[in-house]
Amino acid sequence: MQAFDWHRVLLGEVNMGFLGEVVARTLMAYVVVFLFLKIAGRRGVRQLSLFELVVILTLGSAAGDVTFYEDVPILPVLVVFVAMIIFYRLTTFLTERSGRFGEWLEGKPFLIIRDGVFELKALQSGNITHAEFLMELRLRGVEHLGQVRLGILEVNGDVSLYFHEREDVKPGLSILPPEHRVSLTKVDREDLYACEYCGHLETLRNQQALPCPRCDNPVWSKALSNPRAS
Repeated sequence: MQAFDWHRVLLGEVNMGFLGEVVARTLMAYVVVFLFLKIAGRRGVRQLSLFELVVILTLGSAAGDVTFYEDVPILPVLVVFVAMIIFYRLTTFLTERSGRFGEWLEGKPFLIIRDGVFELKALQSGNITHAEFLMELRLRGVEHLGQVRLGILEVNGDVSLYFHEREDVKPGLSILPPEHRVSLTKVDREDLYACEYCGHLETLRNQQALPCPRCDNPVWSKALSNPRAS
């Protein structure tokens, strides 16, 4: 083997003409995945269910191989595409006919905030981390949990929020990043504090150190009561 054989390094055993075929194969793979999304009726990746994501990954794997391996024929990839469409249609049919099957396949929405406090069962399920959910809330303009009446984690990973009216906003846990709130295990003055894990509210006395009676977390921060900016 000759060192620095640039033809071998750049092209291997194929010739320059194969690069044109790569372009054509890539276009075909792009069209295949695009057509699936159109047939599925989806406008964005965020809307994909778990099953649809599996389908896209399967198509992507098949389409990726055919784009640059000269020994991978195109027709089998088209058969994969047709088969996946049939499986997709069959699955959506079964999902519509059987709620139990649809729940098993895609899961179901679950409540993660109720009246300004985290649902412990939802936090402990492992579907979303505490930090990730706080980030989702910040992206929707939430400053503290007291502004939120209901928070629902949807099956596609999105979060639906229902807010208190301005006059009904309650004190709640600040969801700002740690550098923008003061975390305490022993409070420095009597005030209303929120558990930094579940959002439970408790009036603590000066120099009091108390584990949260709801989740046993020892860290607190001062509860906020600001209304949402309109």
